[in-house]
Amino acid sequence: MRILVVEDDEMLGDGIVEGLRQHNYAVDLMVDGKMASQALETEPYDAVVLDIGLPGMDGITLVKKLRAKENPVPVLLLTARDAIDDRVRGLDSGADDYLTKPFDLSELLARMRALVRRSAGRSDPVIKFGALELDPAAKSVTNNGEFVKLSRREFTLLECLLENTGKVISKSKLLEKLYSWDEEVDSNTLEVHIHNIRKKIPSDYIKTIRGVGYIIQKEKP
Repeated sequence: MRILVVEDDEMLGDGIVEGLRQHNYAVDLMVDGKMASQALETEPYDAVVLDIGLPGMDGITLVKKLRAKENPVPVLLLTARDAIDDRVRGLDSGADDYLTKPFDLSELLARMRALVRRSAGRSDPVIKFGALELDPAAKSVTNNGEFVKLSRREFTLLECLLENTGKVISKSKLLEKLYSWDEEVDSNTLEVHIHNIRKKIPSDYIKTIRGVGYIIQKEKP
């Protein structure tokens, strides 16, 4: 999953990015609200961690702009502990949740998972398909109850495909989910990841749509 963090406090922003990356997220960091708004017009983020007090454009204005353009990306606001009015205005403007500073990284991660889960229309925190079970919180995958060892990228890729069961996901979109702006990607990276995953789960689960991308087809009733 790819997350945009918008925070002008350098130490806090770097800490959030590092924490998210350690838990398999691809993360981009911005310190300016106006730049973040431009990025959200072109990049397919799964969620946004957004500070309210930003240069260029404040967080609440950015949320309003997103919703006015019918961008449904989940937004988690970061607010000062005593800024009740900011939290109310942020939620009324279209933000999905908030977290008061200072906060524990584990709570931020749990709230992010909940936002992404609700955005995907799931109530169950565990994603199930056939004999597979993928637990985003535990970062674990089992097949017929047996643990499946996946690399960080393989886990993220499988999670993305399972979240979009029945939909063809293009190669470019999958790469955007796996890598942030500052990471170099080889031309055959995605194919290598798919090949490795197929060796570890039932190989027919992931279908190749030649010239387009990949799909996990819905199970027949």
